[in-house]
Amino acid sequence: MEADAPTWGDKLILRGLTFHGFHGAKPEERKLGQKFLVDVDAWMDLRSAGNSDQLSDTVSYTEIYRIAKEVLEESPHNLLESVAQKIAITTLTNHQQISAVRVKVGKPHVAVRGPVDYLGVEILRLRSDLPS
Repeated sequence: MEADAPTWGDKLILRGLTFHGFHGAKPEERKLGQKFLVDVDAWMDLRSAGNSDQLSDTVSYTEIYRIAKEVLEESPHNLLESVAQKIAITTLTNHQQISAVRVKVGKPHVAVRGPVDYLGVEILRLRSDLPS
């Protein structure tokens, strides 16, 4: 991980987003679809918004929610890694104020023997990860 990866600081937090999508490597996942859980952390300086109390000084949570919703409910991907990557890169590309984004994507209904809350992936992407 790069030295400038956030370990603390201001961030927007979206938790427990739930969508129905058709992602997966198995044909039945692509045909029937399933529920996906998404969490997003987006690091940015929130001091201006804290001082001004104006939406124009921050990024609306609904903008990030919309990105996650579009990725999850539109074109299918084989891997959750690809789904998370698309959410992260789109968020960074669309919102220059965001310096880093962490995306967690989980599948609560997986074919494993035994109880699980969900199985999934979590990625962290920095603005510096974007192509110049």
